[in-house]
Amino acid sequence: ISSLCESYQYTYGYRKITAILQKEIKMNHKTVQRIMQTYGLQCRVKVKKRKQTGQPYYIAENHLKQDFSATKPFEKLVTDITYLPFGQKTLYLSSIKDLYTSEVVAYTIGDKQDVSLVLETLKQLQTLPKGCVLHSDQGSVYTSYAYQKEIKEKGITMSMSRKGMPADNAPIESFHSSLKSEGFYLHHLTNTTTAIVEKTVREYIDYYNNIRIQLKLNNQSPKEFRQLAIS
Repeated sequence: ISSLCESYQYTYGYRKITAILQKEIKMNHKTVQRIMQTYGLQCRVKVKKRKQTGQPYYIAENHLKQDFSATKPFEKLVTDITYLPFGQKTLYLSSIKDLYTSEVVAYTIGDKQDVSLVLETLKQLQTLPKGCVLHSDQGSVYTSYAYQKEIKEKGITMSMSRKGMPADNAPIESFHSSLKSEGFYLHHLTNTTTAIVEKTVREYIDYYNNIRIQLKLNNQSPKEFRQLAIS
């Protein structure tokens, strides 16, 4: 099973792997699924899915409209969830990025893609300026009553992408892509422990915020850019 998954570059799920195996030997698909989960052999190109729980509580207007420029810290924030299929089980990263400094200002790693994951991330934001906009997609965790209640209590203006328009939230998508490319694939961390996945994410975000320079920040790191902005 491991050899098959590797030969197909981890693009096949347990159903396809079972189908290939059954050409040679009798094998139950549940057994294949259990083995692939145990040894971290799952398909690594699966589409991110969110559990649908009936009608959304609230869908906000798209206030950003792909205008990702900002004039001060915490004027415009973007958030999303990405999956981390690199350990014994798939973890999820919820993060919030400041469009002015490009700094990741809050994040949470969890093993469930639920409302508690995004609430924990949101609660890390302390005092916010009046008129702060937070942009997300229309995932059920963001349209939920609990999340919108917390948004209202913090005085945040919610903004949401239109369906089928990932470009509406491109900055946070770009960060998550950099995290996976530079933090995992570059170092061949495609099958490791959960503890190492969590450590890698924490270390990469620290590097991204404090060391990694960006052209749009005049070749400074987000931390350097922020310090100059408030000095």
